[in-house]
Amino acid sequence: MKPIFLTAAALFSTLCLTIPNPVRAENNAAVRRLLETRECFGCNLTGANLKGAHLIGADLRNANLKGANLEGANLEGADLTGANLKSANLTKAFVSGTSLNNANLTNVNLSDAQLHNSDVNGAVLANINLSGADVFNTAISVGGEY
Repeated sequence: MKPIFLTAAALFSTLCLTIPNPVRAENNAAVRRLLETRECFGCNLTGANLKGAHLIGADLRNANLKGANLEGANLEGADLTGANLKSANLTKAFVSGTSLNNANLTNVNLSDAQLHNSDVNGAVLANINLSGADVFNTAISVGGEY
């Protein structure tokens, strides 16, 4: 009886390990696409680890980056118009010439980030952390709802 139980347990655990997680697989494919092409319009990048990524000029319009780690990422000239960045980590990120128009920046951590010449018109800026951030020539106009 014991060997049958152990065999069944081993088979079950093997099956559990081989069944792909579709959300994770989709997320990994979107991250790979973004890093290779810098285009990910409307992508689901929820919780993605993009720490230190070079996303210069990336098209992330309407992307879902909720809870994503963009610590130290270079977003120079990127288009994040309409993106959902709720609770994303942009600590030490380089956000220069970036469009954040109509983006959801609720609970975003921008501590020690460089936010230069960026557009945030219509963005939701509730409870953002700008401690130590270098904000230069970025007009903040709060509007929009998420």
